Amino acid sequence: MEQPEDMASLSEFDSLAGSIPATKVEITVSCRNLLDKDMFSKSDPLCVMYTQGMENKQWREFGRTEVIDNTLNPDFVRKFIVDYFFEEKQNLRFDLYDVDSKSPDLSKHDFLGQAFCTLGEIVGSPGSRLEKPLTIGAFSLNSRTGKPMPAVSNGGVPGKKCGTIILSAEELSNCRDVATMQFCANKLDKKDFFGKSDPFLVFYRSNEDGTFTICHKTEVMKNTLNPVWQTFSIPVRALCNGDYDRTIKVEVYDWDRDGSHDFIGEFTTSYRELARGQSQFNIYEVINPKKKMKKKKYVNSGTVTLLSFAVESECTFLDYIKGGTQINFTVAIDFTASNGNPSQSTSLHYMSPYQLNAYALALTAVGEIIQHYDSDKMFPALGFGAKLPPDGRVSHEFPLNGNQENPSCCGIDGILEAYHRSLRTVQLYGPTNFAPVVTHVARNAAAVQDGSQYSVLLIITDGVISDMAQTKEAIVNAAKLPMSIIIIGVGQAEFDAMVELDGDDVRISSRGKLAERDIVQFVPFRDYVDRTGNHVLSMARLARDVLAEIPDQLVSYMKAQGIRPQPPPGPPAHSPPQSPARTPPASPLHTHI
Repeated sequence: MEQPEDMASLSEFDSLAGSIPATKVEITVSCRNLLDKDMFSKSDPLCVMYTQGMENKQWREFGRTEVIDNTLNPDFVRKFIVDYFFEEKQNLRFDLYDVDSKSPDLSKHDFLGQAFCTLGEIVGSPGSRLEKPLTIGAFSLNSRTGKPMPAVSNGGVPGKKCGTIILSAEELSNCRDVATMQFCANKLDKKDFFGKSDPFLVFYRSNEDGTFTICHKTEVMKNTLNPVWQTFSIPVRALCNGDYDRTIKVEVYDWDRDGSHDFIGEFTTSYRELARGQSQFNIYEVINPKKKMKKKKYVNSGTVTLLSFAVESECTFLDYIKGGTQINFTVAIDFTASNGNPSQSTSLHYMSPYQLNAYALALTAVGEIIQHYDSDKMFPALGFGAKLPPDGRVSHEFPLNGNQENPSCCGIDGILEAYHRSLRTVQLYGPTNFAPVVTHVARNAAAVQDGSQYSVLLIITDGVISDMAQTKEAIVNAAKLPMSIIIIGVGQAEFDAMVELDGDDVRISSRGKLAERDIVQFVPFRDYVDRTGNHVLSMARLARDVLAEIPDQLVSYMKAQGIRPQPPPGPPAHSPPQSPARTPPASPLHTHI
C-alpha cells in the first residue's frame, strides 16, 4: 500500500498503512571439498550469486563474494542481502569459480560447480542452514553476455559432484524494534470559534530526498487545549527506517468534520532524542511558521511532551521458522458434480495429456512454496463431495490416497498422483460442504498448540458453498487455533460467499461470536490465467497473493498465545581453518529480488 505524502490524503490514512520494506535476509556462503584446479596450490574460490526474474525467468548476477586464496573449504566474509517474501518463489543460483587472474570476466576462470535453490528452502531448513551438493551442469552462463557457455570446456564433467555449498540465512535485526510511546500537549492554540480545539498529531519520517512520508496519526482529543493522547506502537523501521538520527517531523492539527483540519504548528525530533524518554529534552515547542513571521512577540502555539517511551524487539515469522516451527500443509479438493465429467475436456477435472488442469495448477503453485517449511514433506490430501466405492456413500473428507488411517502423500507429486487416482475411482456428486475438512484440520491443529506446529489448509473448489452456517462456525472456532485457510475458487461460479469468509473487510462471525483473528484468504483462480495460456507467470502471482497473509497470521496467533520463538539450533561442528581473503571484505551487496 502506498503511503499518502500530503495532507489532502490524511483523512484516508489508516494508522496501519505504511509501505514498510520487506524483511531483509543476509545470506552467508561456505563451501567444503571444492575441486582443486591449481597445479601447485589449492583453488582460489569466488562465489557468484544470481537471482531469477519472476516474469522473464532471466538469471541476473546479484553479486560476488571476495576471492579467498588457496583453500578448498572457504567461508566467505562478504554477505548477500536480499529482500525476503515468504509468498514468492525466489529462485537463486550460486556459481563457484577458481579465480586465476584479476579479470572480472568469469569465462576466463575455472568453473568449480553450481547449486540451485530457493530462498524459502534456505530459510525453511533447520536453523536456516542448507547444505547442497555442487554439480557441474551441462552448461554455465557467461555473466558478461548472459549466454550459455559449456562448463565442460573448463575441465568439468556434466553432473559430476564437486563438493558442497552451505548457505545460511539470517534476518537482519536492525529494523525489528517496535517503539511504544505516549504524548500530551499543553496550552495549544484555540482554533474553534465556539469551543476549544480538537487536536491530533501527525508523524512523518523524512526520506533521503528531503521529502516527508506520513507514518502515524494519533486519535483526535475533543474540545481540549491540554490533550493526553493514547499510547501507540510503531515499528522503528516505519518511523526512521533504522536511521536513528533521521528527522521525524510532527504536525499538530485541530480536527474539523469537513476534513479541512486547521494547522496549529509543528516540531521536529529524531528516534535518538525520543529514546531518551521522559526528560526536559523531550518537551517540544509547537511552532507555526506563519504566525512567527507575522507576530514579533510570538513564542509558540503550545508545547508537546513525551510522557513515556519503550522499545522492544518484535518477533517475526522467520524467528518462529528458525526456532523450529513446522508448517503442516493439508489440501482439500472439491469433487462435486458441478465440476463436470472428468472424461470430458470441458470439465475442471479433465486430465489433458498436454497441460495441468486448474486444480493441479493451483495446488502446484502454492505447494511448491509451502513444502520447504515442512521437514517430512508428508502432506495430508482430502477430497469432498464425492460418492465412494464400494457402497456409494457420500463423503466430505475422504483421503485421496485411500488410506483412512493416514491420508498423507509424499510431496506435491504424491498429492497429484493421489488426486488423479481418486478421479478414476470416485463418483463426483455433492453438495459443496467445507465444514468437515476445516474441522478435520482444526482437530490436528488443536492437538499441538505450543507453537511448534502451524497448519495451513488449502481448499480448491469450483462451487457455491452449501453449508455456510456450519463453515462459519468451524472457522470462528479455528481462529483460536494455530491454523490458516486458503481458498482458491476455480471455474466461473459466483464466489460471493468466499469473499465473505475472507475476513479482510468484515471479520467473520457465527452465532454472534466474532472470530478472534482473520485466518481465511480467498482468491479466484480465473484472475491468474492469462489469455495466452502462459500459466507459469500467472501461477507465480497466484502463489504470491494467496500466501501473502500467512506470515502475519502465524505471528498473530503466537502473540495472542504469548508464545515466543525457540532459539535456533546451535551451529554445527567447527570448520577447518582457511587462508586469508585476497580482497578486504567489502560492504554487503544491497538490492532486492
